[in-house]
Amino acid sequence: MTKPRKSVLLALALVAGPFLSAGTAHAEAGFGGSLGGSADTTNKSTGKTLASQVTYNTSKNGTGKSTGTLAPIGNYDPPACWYEPGWTPDEYEKEFQRRWNVGSFSGAGEAYAAEKARYIEGKPYKDFNKDKSGEGMFWGTVYDWDRLKGDDYKDCSQADFWVDNGDDPPVENAIDAETLAKLAYNAIQVPDTEITLAPKAATKVNLPTWAWLDKADFHKVSVTAALNVGGWNLSSTTTATPVSLKLEPGTADATLFPASGECALNADGSIGEPWASGKSAQAPPCGITYLRSSGEGTYQLRATVTWEITWTASTGETGDLGTGSFGTEQAIAVQEIQAVNR
Repeated sequence: MTKPRKSVLLALALVAGPFLSAGTAHAEAGFGGSLGGSADTTNKSTGKTLASQVTYNTSKNGTGKSTGTLAPIGNYDPPACWYEPGWTPDEYEKEFQRRWNVGSFSGAGEAYAAEKARYIEGKPYKDFNKDKSGEGMFWGTVYDWDRLKGDDYKDCSQADFWVDNGDDPPVENAIDAETLAKLAYNAIQVPDTEITLAPKAATKVNLPTWAWLDKADFHKVSVTAALNVGGWNLSSTTTATPVSLKLEPGTADATLFPASGECALNADGSIGEPWASGKSAQAPPCGITYLRSSGEGTYQLRATVTWEITWTASTGETGDLGTGSFGTEQAIAVQEIQAVNR
């Protein structure tokens, strides 16, 4: 895309455009990844089949025993719909025929007449713009049904339209670098937050428990979303970088180190400090001292990592999407220190 559009916040409202009477575009699960996490994003009432042309490179995504999606914090506004290139003139003719079942369709009335005039009779497109084959594409709407709210749709309800290669699409919600960055965000997986503890699964009342994450197991991840179709070639890489660890002991009867429970990233990319012999009585830079026994049960220690989200595009554009978080729980048994009476 030679003239990248600036980002737009994707708002929606339910107002059908002229061609939406024939069918509403949807993002199909499995085409470069499910856009909304749903196994079936088909609009069953209309059946229009514009699948998203966006593809994903997840080779630098999070890996490990288990991974999870980030809970967005801050200025991340997930895209619920957008316009993108979908058809060449020949492809659009087939799509038109499929929608209207040309040859057996009857009783179409004014709706069919209006669409025939728009795409075949030159008002404004003559014979599906076949005289401009290779010079552009028809654009349509992609909806992420899981993200639509209330009476959304309005801003992505325009009838399918033609755009010449290199021209800016004449709509607000055309896919752009930031939209791709947000779609990449949706595909990011981060490793679970299983921190190392000393003592491990069981500790003692009033004994400092050290907590840390090694740099080798705790690193940034990224996903690239790309649109490469016709004359439009654009990509954005969204990167999640870990910045801090928050400890929640699972009980009010505990002292946190530091007092906020927020353990910052060290200069080498790790968090906290490994316990070593002779440090048992010291206050850890990142850790917990439990003040009461867990009895026959355990406390659920929750460790949540905050990730900073940034993106860069093939156009040179950059931005940030705030922060995201992902946390897991570990069962901690806290025992009383047994004293021997003589």
